Amino acid sequence: MSIERNYLKKVANSVVLVLVVVMMASSLVGCASFAMSVGGNTSDKTSICFITNDVEQPYRKLLAEGIQKAAEDAGVSFSLELCGDDVDSQIKKVESAAASGKYDALVCRLVDKTTILQVEVAAGDLPIAFVNNEPSTDYLKADKYIFAGSYEQEAGRYQAEYVWNKLGKPSTLNAIILEGAPGHSGTIGRTKAVKNFFADNNVDLNIVFMDYAKWTAEGAIEKLDMFKITNQDFDCIFCNNDTMALGAVQWLKDNGYNPADYPVTGVDATADGCALVKSGDMYMTVLQDAKGQGNAAVQACIKMANGQSITSVDGASEDSKYVWVPFVPVDASNVAQYQ
Repeated sequence: MSIERNYLKKVANSVVLVLVVVMMASSLVGCASFAMSVGGNTSDKTSICFITNDVEQPYRKLLAEGIQKAAEDAGVSFSLELCGDDVDSQIKKVESAAASGKYDALVCRLVDKTTILQVEVAAGDLPIAFVNNEPSTDYLKADKYIFAGSYEQEAGRYQAEYVWNKLGKPSTLNAIILEGAPGHSGTIGRTKAVKNFFADNNVDLNIVFMDYAKWTAEGAIEKLDMFKITNQDFDCIFCNNDTMALGAVQWLKDNGYNPADYPVTGVDATADGCALVKSGDMYMTVLQDAKGQGNAAVQACIKMANGQSITSVDGASEDSKYVWVPFVPVDASNVAQYQ
């Protein structure tokens, strides 16, 4: 009986020990699961969400396609969320993406670049690669909140330089500038660079008309019809994007001007823009590399999602706040490469 009691006692102690071990293991598994869920996706596959206004505007469509293609090539899970031109909707989309736990990083095309702080707060712990509408560097953070894109002033400088050379480097110039949307980094940077180029080269730039055409061909035609009433002379038309340039070219033709004599320039090197350059109706455009920008954003997201620095991504700045993708001037000499 004594032997039997000792045996049963040993068995009972063993059972208790096993239960303790199982409980400890369960606790550790629970902790591990929680740790993995902080910051989003619990699988081994990085998952990103792109939150943007729309994919109707030609360049935004190209950028969305560039991001999706780069994600597929990198084996990254990709989702797209559209918020329209509504700041509150964008912030709610960001909050929802963060709360879902499905994502490791976000790509965001800000509706309004001044709302970056609200977007960052809504994202919680998720890192963000901002694209296409560059926010203030004051709200970027190394390897956490970065901008992947092109330096806007390069585009405007290319436009100004090419037009000045085309017109024989005049000392005075009467120019029309059609701008995109108020407050957009492309609008500000490209327009500023045109002005600065001529100032740097001691050219008397007379801006006979400047207004927001809001990136559309229809807007460009409407604004140029307003300009026509002023009955002023002009030498060239600078457009912040190709779609407005298409409208400008159409307006010239409709009003009896030869586009070859009044150089029109755009930005983006869209298919339509390149076709006009090839035909000679538009003097030049500047490639904004949607594929390159999409790849830069995805590569930065992969690094940040894994707690790594973006310094090894091509084009990364020394302060790890930017990944720069160069603009490329496109004219008749090289347009075939970009069609």
